[in-house]
Amino acid sequence: MRFLIRVVINAFAIWVATLIPVLTVTVIAFPPGDTLQFVLTLLIVAAIFAIVNTIIGTIIKIVAFPLYILTLGLISLVINGLLLWITAWLTHWWNWGLRVESFWWGVVAALLITVINWILGIILRPQRRR
Repeated sequence: MRFLIRVVINAFAIWVATLIPVLTVTVIAFPPGDTLQFVLTLLIVAAIFAIVNTIIGTIIKIVAFPLYILTLGLISLVINGLLLWITAWLTHWWNWGLRVESFWWGVVAALLITVINWILGIILRPQRRR
């Protein structure tokens, strides 16, 4: 259940990142491109992003641990941008998916997605029983 909530939050955050006209991040829905296909595309891209973040992100964070210490955690912005870029690379083989124009726009979009995920994660966090 937590994974599904995470995917929905990621999909919302990716959608918000695509709405900002300065960012060159787009989501191309699979044909015929109606609203339902757009929402499903966002959910699939968010699931791919969550899987990439879980598998590849964990490996990169373990390997880059000294860089985290050296940069006081600021390298995480670049790593999150890299993970978003990898997600875009994985979905570019089809005619739908995430498109990121450059790596640095991906870093900015990943920063926005991280902030939205953090805020919604605090709001939607399940409460523990006492």
